[in-house]
Amino acid sequence: MSKILVIFGTRPEAIKLFPVIRALAATPGLSVRTCVTAQHRGLLDQVLAIADLSPDIDLDLMEPGQTLDRLTARLLTGLGDVMDAEKPDLVMVQGDTATAMTGALAAYYRKVPVAHVEAGLRSGDIYHPWPEEVNRRIVAPIAALHFAPTETAAEALRRETIAPSTIHVTGNTVIDALHWTVDRVAADPSLAAGLDDIAERFADKRIVLVTTHRRENFGDGMAAIARAIGRIAARDDVAVLFPVHPNPNVVSVMDEILGARANVARIEPLDYPHFVRALGMAHIVLTDSGGVQEEAPALGKPVLVMRETTERPEGVAAGTAKLIGTDEDRIVSEIFTLLDDMSRYSAMARAHNPFGDGHAAVKIAKVVAHAVGL
Repeated sequence: MSKILVIFGTRPEAIKLFPVIRALAATPGLSVRTCVTAQHRGLLDQVLAIADLSPDIDLDLMEPGQTLDRLTARLLTGLGDVMDAEKPDLVMVQGDTATAMTGALAAYYRKVPVAHVEAGLRSGDIYHPWPEEVNRRIVAPIAALHFAPTETAAEALRRETIAPSTIHVTGNTVIDALHWTVDRVAADPSLAAGLDDIAERFADKRIVLVTTHRRENFGDGMAAIARAIGRIAARDDVAVLFPVHPNPNVVSVMDEILGARANVARIEPLDYPHFVRALGMAHIVLTDSGGVQEEAPALGKPVLVMRETTERPEGVAAGTAKLIGTDEDRIVSEIFTLLDDMSRYSAMARAHNPFGDGHAAVKIAKVVAHAVGL
């Protein structure tokens, strides 16, 4: 048996890796071990519960107010200890988090091959998204297997002189997770019944789903977003559904500027089934998240991205997403355009989703099996 150690620590990583973990576990000859660092303790646990995953190792390394350098140091030594004990044949990391970067680095120090899921995403600006752009770039020269979600991502790796034979275009595993969860909720509506009251309350309105948490938007950007939400929610035909990220840099600004409004449902962060239902309820998605740029188009929802750059330019090129920054007037204007111009709305809603067909995990498992000699 070849031992695969899958490392993750945040909610997005868990969402994008649980289909891969299932596919690897179903592959004869592979022994899968999972290690979580718990960068997002509560949010991570929600995904583990719905995916029915029990990590083999839980480092639980997050501390309140932890700096990036302290987190990085604790991750690197903690994951190194895990690898020394587990002695994996291959380490798998996902995306652009501190967990992914330190996991790859700890494996490199032990000359253990690394597989990188969602490889090759680039914004071209090391401070947007920060620090995720650099985290991805650090993993790239270390990894032995690069699972690029799109041809654009694969081409970015080739430009960085990554060996073409190590790059595999698979689609994004978040589409696998989304389809799986949509089917689960359809079969058992109780999994997302927590939104029943909001669905009834806003039944006669078009819902704008908002998510925001990016570090580069803290401060003036977050304040502008709060003011824009207030102006959007002032329309009688619109409601805002806003699962608020627990970071104090988000919560405090929304408390101070946005406050309580009749057409705004500020709610606790949603577990994944509820978030998938919220995507289905939404008319428009307003976000600074990376993963939502991939998920929303799969359900035909236009995405306005409150960032200046994106490491997912495929969505912008396809017309499913639009970069609008954090200027208050721009946010309001772009939302109102989609609300009032059905031709513009339809063009985004019907655009082709470039992020995959929902079979990425199986493709990844096949490549991993071949790489370890099965």
